[in-house]
Amino acid sequence: MADGEVCGKTSDGVEVRRFTITGGGLTAHILNWGATVQDLRLAGHDAPLVLGFDRFEYYPEHSSYMGAIAGRYANRIANGQFAIDGKPYQADRNFLGKHTLHGGSHSYGKQIWEVADHGADYVTLALHDPDGAMGFPGKLDVTCTYRVATGGTLSVDLTATTDKPTLCNLAHHSYFNLDDGGSGHVLDHSMMVPAEAYLPVDDELIPTGVVQPVDGTAFDFRKARAIRLEEGGEQVLYDHNFCLHADKGPLRLAARVKGAKSGVEMEVWSTEAGVQFYAGAKIERPVPGLDGRMYKAYAGLALEPQVWPDSPNRSYFPQAILRPGEEYRQLTEYRFRKA
Repeated sequence: MADGEVCGKTSDGVEVRRFTITGGGLTAHILNWGATVQDLRLAGHDAPLVLGFDRFEYYPEHSSYMGAIAGRYANRIANGQFAIDGKPYQADRNFLGKHTLHGGSHSYGKQIWEVADHGADYVTLALHDPDGAMGFPGKLDVTCTYRVATGGTLSVDLTATTDKPTLCNLAHHSYFNLDDGGSGHVLDHSMMVPAEAYLPVDDELIPTGVVQPVDGTAFDFRKARAIRLEEGGEQVLYDHNFCLHADKGPLRLAARVKGAKSGVEMEVWSTEAGVQFYAGAKIERPVPGLDGRMYKAYAGLALEPQVWPDSPNRSYFPQAILRPGEEYRQLTEYRFRKA
């Protein structure tokens, strides 16, 4: 099925469709390009909750995965290299010309998804990723269901199956601003992440392999505090995985964020073992975002539940191998309320 509103075309002429879903005090606009949350609004709060663009033509060049689904492997794989059952593979090296980021240069966040089903409060999108795409083995059949529900909840339900042993690590990649939709910054937002450890990274944002306790570091968010934190006169750069659990599990609290001025709060609940926190240091864009906003550094923050980055090369990290006969399943909920 392919209805919805046509809101643009890709460079090769394929129509992009937008679906509006409403429920639980939320209204969301979903694009079938990248399975993208284009806009998200909460009743009683005028500004959008996410960053995005009113015009589709800005997305391919300027979106930086805004609102999209990252995959086949979200986050980074060092040198784009990994092995499954002793067999080596080379994935597309689209980050610094050396590493794989979010599945490669033609990732899930940059493809047209099929519309499998939709109703007033949900839309289900589907993607078929062929064997060998971006260097990953096995075909992968993926679904993403966005649903808005009671209690101001946006749920992201992801599934996948394969015909060969492969990697599967998907993540939703919205940038959130709970105050003014991105006109200002998020540095004074208060955040809590119940993680006892995080993954330090090297100068190329690849995990060093150390699982570092947060105690006594700039990465301790176990008690709610402002994101703003300077070391040596400069804001700490946050683009790191927080180690929530040793493996996937039931739905659990991953983060809690509160706007500095609006009274809007967001809780992130997920089945995933980690959450990547990116504070948006490089989010500045030369084109207008939603309602004409010009996004500057730190206009929005990303909280991306996922398997820990570079896990194929770290056997002691939670793993992301999917085998035939198994089903990948991730459920993440973003729960909003205004105090």
